[in-house]
Amino acid sequence: MGTVPLVECVPNFSEGRRPDVVAQIVEAITAVSGVHLLDVHTDASHNRSVVTCIGPPDAVAEAAFRGAARAAQLIDLRAHKGVHPRIGATDVIPFIPVRGVRMADCVALARQVGRRIGEELSIPVYLYGEAATCPDRRYLSAIRRGGFEALKAEIATRPERTPDFGPTKVGPAGATAVGARFFLIAFNVYLNTDDVEKARHIARAVRASSGGLQHVQAMGVLVDGQAQVSMNITDYRRTPLHRALELVRREAARYGLTVTHTELVGVAPLEAWVQAAAWYLQVAGFRLTQVLETHLLDD
Repeated sequence: MGTVPLVECVPNFSEGRRPDVVAQIVEAITAVSGVHLLDVHTDASHNRSVVTCIGPPDAVAEAAFRGAARAAQLIDLRAHKGVHPRIGATDVIPFIPVRGVRMADCVALARQVGRRIGEELSIPVYLYGEAATCPDRRYLSAIRRGGFEALKAEIATRPERTPDFGPTKVGPAGATAVGARFFLIAFNVYLNTDDVEKARHIARAVRASSGGLQHVQAMGVLVDGQAQVSMNITDYRRTPLHRALELVRREAARYGLTVTHTELVGVAPLEAWVQAAAWYLQVAGFRLTQVLETHLLDD
């Protein structure tokens, strides 16, 4: 990709059980010239698909809009059920600076795409992350509180629910959160139990909002009959993957439980994996430049 400025976009769609629908949304995204598809992660229990793409800023912005437009045609939130919190057919669209792009540029993209979705698709849009217009909307958990059902009931009557763009009413496609942020690692840990309450207790001990690890969001859910601690690590440089995983292990041990396997949703920076490898291998004085491939990557 040379030295072309690059932005990553990771739109989340509230559909994980109809492969044909997901395929049509992905097709709308990848039809934009210059946009490269990196990953599609689909989960039936969450009833959600996470699409990761990368490309020049303008191309990625257009792709995100087209994906949201196609999702609005194909997904009806009134019939949607899943374990993951959601407010819209296109639930969230984050823009992440990768190369030759500042966070301020991603904020501008978020506002541009958010305005288009609000005006052209008549979908309420909430700006979040670095693009948030008020502190209360910086975090997705605040915007998603109560899910689609609560938002539908409150959007026209509660001032704090007034969207940044679009109408003050919710249709079948729901609403969309559009924002700018640093790399987020979605990392799930599965336990050898179907007791979801224990997973919820472990998630409470791990997440920052309950006094756990900084830069970790977590919830306990049941996925295909197995308890899962679902985590978002919002800054892997300060709270690395291995630290979050080891705390889950320790908390699970309190209940006589073990970790059976883990799962990455989407993609993650090489540095995050190298951090974990160096920690588990107990490599003293390790440097990222000791990884051969870092000398082979494009500047």
